[in-house]
Amino acid sequence: MPKTKFVINGRKVEVDAEVDTPLLWIIREQLKLTGTKFGCGIAQCGACTVHVEGNAVRSCQTFLEDIAEKNVTTIEGLSTNADHPLQIAWIAEQVPQCGYCQSGQIMQAAALLNSNPRPTRQQIIDGMDGNICRCGTYPRIIRAIERAMKGI
Repeated sequence: MPKTKFVINGRKVEVDAEVDTPLLWIIREQLKLTGTKFGCGIAQCGACTVHVEGNAVRSCQTFLEDIAEKNVTTIEGLSTNADHPLQIAWIAEQVPQCGYCQSGQIMQAAALLNSNPRPTRQQIIDGMDGNICRCGTYPRIIRAIERAMKGI
């Protein structure tokens, strides 16, 4: 079995797996980082969103060969002590209900704010489109992103 090297949350790793193994399974099963969730398996819900080289990707449809020698960030790597502005805003706005989708939502929001630090409300809605929340906390998610970008 081939070995693939990459960096995850600032740590160099080398994993033994087939190159067509979904990144999600490497993250959860081999590296035991369980904050990234399995949702649909077809890149339609966003629960598995992580960053590869700073870009939001669906880890269920990103393969090991796609991340060789690249930087991957999961929700665990967003902040070492949960003090990222989005994490603080998520709590302040009481976004989570069941919480299952929240790591993917936060990672999508972080990529959005990295590419556009001052998005309009419509740009937030468009940028978060495709991240599904079964509990329907979309208004809270939007408010949390607006709070985080204002630094409050």
